[in-house]
Amino acid sequence: MEMSTVTASRWVERWERQQQRYAVHREERFAVMADVVEQVTVGQTDPLILDLGSGPGALASRMAARLPSAEVLAVDADPLLLELGRSHYGPALRYVEAVIGRPGWLDALGLDRPVDAAVSATALHYLDEPTLRRTYRELAERLRPGGVLVNGDHISPDAPGVSELALQLGQRRIESCLDNSEDWESWWSEAATDPELARLAARHERGQHPHCEGNDLTLSGHVSLLREAGFAHVGTVWQFGHSHVVVAVR
Repeated sequence: MEMSTVTASRWVERWERQQQRYAVHREERFAVMADVVEQVTVGQTDPLILDLGSGPGALASRMAARLPSAEVLAVDADPLLLELGRSHYGPALRYVEAVIGRPGWLDALGLDRPVDAAVSATALHYLDEPTLRRTYRELAERLRPGGVLVNGDHISPDAPGVSELALQLGQRRIESCLDNSEDWESWWSEAATDPELARLAARHERGQHPHCEGNDLTLSGHVSLLREAGFAHVGTVWQFGHSHVVVAVR
């Protein structure tokens, strides 16, 4: 059964609401990430932007709206989320199915020029440390000089006592802002019952979505990996709780 625009919009809206459960001040963080990309692409003709682990394309769509002349690729491993994005956001984005970190994953994107910016929101924490190290290096090789990697993710501060306090503060802020009870698991369970989504949702249920290996890197651990990968300047431009926006300049 073909997915209708109405169905896609309904499920994308529900996805957006449940994602607020996992990201403190999500819209503010997106705005900061877009600010960074806009700043580093001033004067660039048709900048090329990658959104890694895009889901339906929440961050990618905001990048496209901020930079209308840019080519924005929404990259994700899940075909259902990509199809929801195609149906909801339309031709403003180019959607590519790829598993970030797998050997050759960047080749699947069909890049025809250096990348101006790679962004990611709450996705790269899925990668184990060796895969993340390789991914950082591969991205550094594809970015133009002066290009940026902008990672908005769950990253612990280095001091254990501060990390615990930051985690508690972030959780309190999220709970105070929630307006629905749906979480990641219940979204997927409900999506599987929609006839228009069932075929693609089944691929998720069969385990075709990549497993979350995860890593326990603190902020300094990410900074070290990024510098090792070849990024000249690395630092945090925004933070609340464990939610950071880390910028690495090629």
